[in-house]
Amino acid sequence: MATITATTWGWFRDPYQLHEDRYFSEGSPTKLVRDAGHESFDPPPNLPLPGPPVPVPERASQSTGGSDLRRADDAEREAPYDNRAACDRATNAVRRYGSPH
Repeated sequence: MATITATTWGWFRDPYQLHEDRYFSEGSPTKLVRDAGHESFDPPPNLPLPGPPVPVPERASQSTGGSDLRRADDAEREAPYDNRAACDRATNAVRRYGSPH
C-alpha cells in the first residue's frame, strides 16, 4: 500500500471501486479513470478516500519504455507541416501502389 503525499501521482486502483484505475495528481484523485485499458472521465465522488491508494501493477508486456509518450512541447521541435511535401508523398504513393479505387 502507498501513502498519500503531495507528490503522489500516477495510476492507482480506484479507491471508490467505480472503475478499475483512477489517476492521482498531487495526492488527490482526479476525474481521469481507466477500465480495460480505455481511459475516460468520471469525477471522483465527494467522499473521503476509503484508504491509501493501491498502485497499479506494471505489466511487462505492455511496457513501451515511454516511447508512446510525447511532451507538450514536442511539436515545437518538429519541422512545420509542408503541404507540398505531403502532396508529393501522396502522389508518389499512388504512382507506386495504385489508386485505392
